[in-house]
Amino acid sequence: MSSAVISVRVPRRIKELLEREGIDVSEEVKKYLELLALRVKAKRFAEKWDRILSERVVPSRNGFAEKSVREDRESH
Repeated sequence: MSSAVISVRVPRRIKELLEREGIDVSEEVKKYLELLALRVKAKRFAEKWDRILSERVVPSRNGFAEKSVREDRESH
């Protein structure tokens, strides 16, 4: 997998504090960006399915759910 370099400026005190606490800043930034990319992909996927469903699925008529539930309850 190829990679790209991203440079981010943060105050030195923040970087030093995180390093003193044993936090690998580079690794944490990578994890965050990977999670953010996954969220973007999931959002796109959900939007795509929403669009497909709204184009192809006919909405149920008014009162259908209520009638359906009532029939199901009465059948037991």
